[in-house]
Amino acid sequence: MNTPADVKTIVKERYGQAAARVASGARNACCGSAEGCAGNADPITSNLYDAVQAGQVPEQALLASLGCGNPTALAELKPGETVLDLGSGGGIDVLLSARRVGPGGKAFGLDMTDEMLALAEENKRKSGLTNVHFLKGEIENIPLPDASVDVIISNCVVNLSADKDRVLQEAFRVLKPGGRFAVSDVVVRGEVPPAIRRSMELWVGCVAGALGDDDYRTKLAAAGFENVDIEATRVYRADDAREFLAGQGADVQQLAAQVDGKIVSGFIRATKPLAPAAGAKAPKLAANALSAAAAQSCCTSSCCGRDG
Repeated sequence: MNTPADVKTIVKERYGQAAARVASGARNACCGSAEGCAGNADPITSNLYDAVQAGQVPEQALLASLGCGNPTALAELKPGETVLDLGSGGGIDVLLSARRVGPGGKAFGLDMTDEMLALAEENKRKSGLTNVHFLKGEIENIPLPDASVDVIISNCVVNLSADKDRVLQEAFRVLKPGGRFAVSDVVVRGEVPPAIRRSMELWVGCVAGALGDDDYRTKLAAAGFENVDIEATRVYRADDAREFLAGQGADVQQLAAQVDGKIVSGFIRATKPLAPAAGAKAPKLAANALSAAAAQSCCTSSCCGRDG
């Protein structure tokens, strides 16, 4: 049985390798898979951003994208809001969000991998954006204060955690009352073969650790969220499954048939209930602490290996 520590170590190692590939000029595929996909286009990570969005970010931010959706296109971001991207990788969704919230807003990216953080900082520099802050940390322990964020986004990262309950509790904690949870993630409909659930390679590839849609709803509700909704954005058929199951041995055809239509990319929405009026002072205190967190962002710490 793989422990949470095993999952975290392997995810961190593989995403560090992914960042190194991008730094060398290569494109990533398959949500961090070491081998990449068998075909020319990964059915999970390909064609997520349109030409306009691609033109708004440095090329390396696009090359480093390992997501399964486009939360910035679906989340209703408003000027002046504070956005947090869980597992921000090379920074593409943070940079796009920063443009959406404007100079009066803030976009934070949280990642645990030094190589990805360094890549994200370089992409921030190239973008010229000043309302972007990258933080080193784990999505199970978000280094931001309570009630400090308007919107949480994430792109195919929650499924990589071995402690999703903790992730959702932390997301709830840092959201302001009325704040929105708006993430893209891989979701499972029905049962999938135990061989897929056991595979660490597929966990890093965004599939093995995916929650069932009912489980996702239950866990969000248990964390305190309301208005939970899951909207399928892509449904993967047997032909798609053969692509991301490449390397799983002689049983690929059989496994692909068993997961036909059961694995989807989805947009998961939920909201944090409004707090009573008695808690009115909390946002101001959180805002002060948030400014301190921005001042200690990755670009001024040792995680990027240089000064901002």
